[in-house]
Amino acid sequence: MQKAFIVYFWTEKRNNLDELNQLLSEGWKVHSQKPMGTGESAGAYSLVILEK
Repeated sequence: MQKAFIVYFWTEKRNNLDELNQLLSEGWKVHSQKPMGTGESAGAYSLVILEK
């Protein structure tokens, strides 16, 4: 089974890294990762495909 997850990071307090870490602790593994965006915003985005 696979799951698409979009990681976002604007600041240390505005991100979803805890949610990604929770999925990884539940046994999901990173299958692939690709950066997203145009580089014109202050945030960073990445498409992560998880696999279980």
